[in-house]
Amino acid sequence: MRPGTPLWEPSARRIEQAAVTNYRSWLAAERGLDLGDEAALWAWSVTELGPFWESIWDFCAVEGERGDGPALAGAGMPGAVWFPDARVNYAENALTRRGGAPAVIAVREDGATVVVSWDELRRQVARAAAGLRALGVTEGDRICGVLPNTVYATVAMLATASLGAVWSSCSPELGATALVARFAQITPKVLIGVDGYSYGGRGYDTVAALAADLPGLAATVLVPYLAPDAFARARGAGLPGLLTWDELMAVEDAELEFNRVAFDAPLWIVYSSGTTGPPKAIMQGHGGILLEHLKALALHLDLGPDDRFCWFTTTGWMMWNYLVSGLLVGATIVLYDGAAGYPTLGTLFGLAEALELTFFGTSAAYLQSCRDPGLVPREHADLSLLRTIGSTGSPLSATAYAWVYDAVSPQVMLPSISGGTDVCRALAAGLPTMPVRAGEIGSRALGCAVAAFDADGKELIDEVGELVVTAPMPSMPLSLWGDQDRSRLYDSYYAAFPGVWRHGDWVRITSDGAVVVEGRSDATLNRGGIRIGTGELYSVVEQLAEVVDSLAVDTSDAPGGGELLLFVALAEPGLTPELAQRIRHTVRTELSPRHVPDRILEIPAVPRTRNGKKLEVPVKRLLAGAALADAVSLDAVANPQALLTLVATAEQARTATAAPDA
Repeated sequence: MRPGTPLWEPSARRIEQAAVTNYRSWLAAERGLDLGDEAALWAWSVTELGPFWESIWDFCAVEGERGDGPALAGAGMPGAVWFPDARVNYAENALTRRGGAPAVIAVREDGATVVVSWDELRRQVARAAAGLRALGVTEGDRICGVLPNTVYATVAMLATASLGAVWSSCSPELGATALVARFAQITPKVLIGVDGYSYGGRGYDTVAALAADLPGLAATVLVPYLAPDAFARARGAGLPGLLTWDELMAVEDAELEFNRVAFDAPLWIVYSSGTTGPPKAIMQGHGGILLEHLKALALHLDLGPDDRFCWFTTTGWMMWNYLVSGLLVGATIVLYDGAAGYPTLGTLFGLAEALELTFFGTSAAYLQSCRDPGLVPREHADLSLLRTIGSTGSPLSATAYAWVYDAVSPQVMLPSISGGTDVCRALAAGLPTMPVRAGEIGSRALGCAVAAFDADGKELIDEVGELVVTAPMPSMPLSLWGDQDRSRLYDSYYAAFPGVWRHGDWVRITSDGAVVVEGRSDATLNRGGIRIGTGELYSVVEQLAEVVDSLAVDTSDAPGGGELLLFVALAEPGLTPELAQRIRHTVRTELSPRHVPDRILEIPAVPRTRNGKKLEVPVKRLLAGAALADAVSLDAVANPQALLTLVATAEQARTATAAPDA
């Protein structure tokens, strides 16, 4: 399957019914704007930033006080000022729908299921907010959650937001060291933790001792999930202000209230992965997230009140925040807590049938893992109601695109999206009115002035370059926690191109506006002046049936020189000289002779982050001699043994080469 091959065209009916079509008609009627096609809409959205984001406020009927000030009062980066006179609350907008229809459906991997209506969700949020208020929680206080993807987490986050307090969550599978590294930075007032979690059919305890490492903690709320005796054990550990979830929810007739806060008041704190250094605590605001997620979910993902929306995620990945924001557009959100491949690889597609999902989102790594063994979900599940399959976390290969249309459904829209935790949004995302082509993201996201730059800051078309954003967006970080002078924020995102956001991805923007993500820019392969993204190499290597997964590291910039290493995980163990030669021939033919790996090494599995990204940069740092603790936090790695095995394999190969008469 060649990149760029057309795979899907929206029907005339789908185009007519799409929210973005309605939005363009609304712009014509209400604003007098005749934007003839998607390219014109995008161009207007990034050149007229104030009018565009003001139109999103009005079109999506945001609950709140708009104020008299301009939509964009200051356009500097960092430091843009959006809607300076506005007062909003994210939770108020997430809970506008009423009635007995399901708002949340939560499923655990053992089949335990909870269904919560819109009215019941409002009641539970009101009770949780009353409980937090009784603990002294006020605007700006931080509430931390160590919770699986459950109703508990959703209610706790919305209750926190309703008060104007600041939410921050991590998945319970993170170890104690990783949790402390994140939460201790932000000095939480209340910790809400689950008594245990289930993954792959096994139960695990959470770390009750975490509370002891969080100074200033006023209360610890223990949520019953797996272990009936957990509260007694926690009480014995002397946790500060210990109470149960039921005790937090004690006020049964609580009134649902919303504290409208400034547009840029912090809503939540999310964390960078910690794979390239200490995790950054990134603050994002009520108003910016509200407008961005309304735009993305309504216009790009085409979600609305008739949809059942599921994205396979944990509470420690920004896609959980994205998933819960489905409530903003009135969709039923479906939460799944467990392992993607348990008890079988196709479990999630069975879930799609059982719960009549219209939108199923997951990671590119999961789709690839289904493709590799030849899974054909449409033969095992009725997926006729599924309209959309979303993919993110890492670039989706052209062959994986083709697999979705061949093995899942030829009718679905496949929006691969690319963005990041830093902005809690997609920077590149197609529209439901656009075709899907293999290996490409249909367009740059509305309101997002994405470009590809060369090293001198010159914009590139049809060439690979640094992904940058040249104009402000409302969901950009307010700040990094503790970064009073914003120097760390500047160094992280703006130092390379002053006044321009450098995202850290390596992309190619085509002449018709599509985006091809080639991998992380700091893992780019630069061989004799020819630069390609690792994603391009992977798409070539992994088209071979014998290769399940791969990871490339170029150490040529090391002192004294280096080499291009290609690590491969194979369907059948045993790298033969014939297969190695075929890999080299394929790379030489389809990329360039300069990108033929100097060495091909077999490994059992490619090390990845918990959301499926290949650990290219940490591996490169480790091979350059960095200490493990300086290169990566193992708590951020989904399969730590794979990382250790890879490094050991590389070291053995280096030693063998250096040996006399090798």
